Amino acid sequence: MGTTLPDPTVIVDDVHLTYKIHGTTGGKGNAPAALDRILRRQNAPKVREVKALKGVSLVARRGEAIGLIGSNGSGKSTLLLTIAGLLPPTAGAVYTDGQPSLLGVNAALMSDLTGERNVILGCLAAGMSRAEAKEKYEDIVAFSGINDRGDFISLPMRTYSSGMSARLRFAIAAAKTHDVLLIDEALATGDAAFRRRSEARIKELRSNAGTVFLVSHSLGVVRETCERTIWLESGHILADGDTEAVVDAYQARNDPEGRRKRLLAMAAEQASAGQATTTEPGGPARASG
Repeated sequence: MGTTLPDPTVIVDDVHLTYKIHGTTGGKGNAPAALDRILRRQNAPKVREVKALKGVSLVARRGEAIGLIGSNGSGKSTLLLTIAGLLPPTAGAVYTDGQPSLLGVNAALMSDLTGERNVILGCLAAGMSRAEAKEKYEDIVAFSGINDRGDFISLPMRTYSSGMSARLRFAIAAAKTHDVLLIDEALATGDAAFRRRSEARIKELRSNAGTVFLVSHSLGVVRETCERTIWLESGHILADGDTEAVVDAYQARNDPEGRRKRLLAMAAEQASAGQATTTEPGGPARASG
């Protein structure tokens, strides 16, 4: 008998998403240009369509952590917004079991309020009671590391760096168990200690039958956090499978020198352990004896 797969939490079925961008027939898209077109009785601005997702299909299951990689504009963040229900597909459908929670670097917090007030409001917005928010407050502040170098939690969030804001957002979101957690670049902003805490928290979410999607340009974070990775380019899925295999393929295409250095570093580690095998891309293996 085969192994029973965990239940699916997200099904993306042949999803297409097209943005409509309002451009101009010529000249700059500003108020004087618009007035000039009216006086000249020119046509209204043209509408240009950009196809962000082109027939994307996937199934995510309970306990999975799935990395999303690809170049800028490949459709990663758009896919997260679609799964979260914030961007309805132009065609196709998205089915979710449970409420997806989107965490992004640009997630809305009140810049004029202190970090302390934002922690409480963020917890309430996540569905916690006021008592639960107060109970989790100290753990959230400690997790974020906001106060490691001073009492920043009592200052308005507009005084925070982008990294501090992102860490606090993640700490608030991670304080709650999610059915589906969607993370957009939030783990790339912290130091090594914060990333270790974040990776440990993601593992806890997965052990509680949660599903995590992680968008990151840091391939190291994806390797450490996700066992499955999806590679998107120009709105298409180019690869979906084991993280090491997919990330290696991505690096081979986009950063062959980086992949070569990684292979050489791995070979050096093997050599120091008495297993000296050096393999370079495109070259034969050489074993030292």
